Amino acid sequence: MRSLLEFKIIKYAFITLILLPLTAVVSAQNFQSGTPEYVIHGLQESFIQAMQKGDKLGYHGRLELLTPVITRSHDIDTIIRSILGANWNKLDEEQQQKITETFRKLSIATYAERFNHYEGQRFEIIEQRSLPRDQVLVRSKFIQADSNPINFDYVLRQSKEEGWRIINILIDGVSDLALKRAEYNAVLKRDGFPALIAMLEQKILQAEQN
Repeated sequence: MRSLLEFKIIKYAFITLILLPLTAVVSAQNFQSGTPEYVIHGLQESFIQAMQKGDKLGYHGRLELLTPVITRSHDIDTIIRSILGANWNKLDEEQQQKITETFRKLSIATYAERFNHYEGQRFEIIEQRSLPRDQVLVRSKFIQADSNPINFDYVLRQSKEEGWRIINILIDGVSDLALKRAEYNAVLKRDGFPALIAMLEQKILQAEQN
């Protein structure tokens, strides 16, 4: 006949086996599929993966890894139109297509360059908040062992075809959209469209070489 202690051990082991898969399910459902938080969580998990495999993949491997993720999570068309503002309508269709594709390549190249090495970093989503004009803000932190956390806050908008997608990023409160708007339009006004494309292509080349 089993002792009381043996019975308790068997009972505990049985309960643990039952709870383990349930715990995994709860963890996997922290962010409901299709929500803004889910989009950001998937994006940031890809960044961590790129860093963890950074040296092995190299720049081009990280580029290949991140390209479909950035394409799904970022509304590149809306972002570049917002950056150029009134200047967007001054471009012909061929120019609009050219700058959209060049900006897409630069966005992915920048991520592939920056998220290249892993030293225990992690992302933590803080909250999701509604904004005017049917937009949503997802606030998060990039936590590093050797320096202060960096705030990564994402503004997303939903479309019927693509779901929730990023239209702006604020890093420690500074809008990436606003910085690029000032830079790109200054070049466009001063030097013209070819110079703007040349600047973006140069940035792509620098990302590859770093």
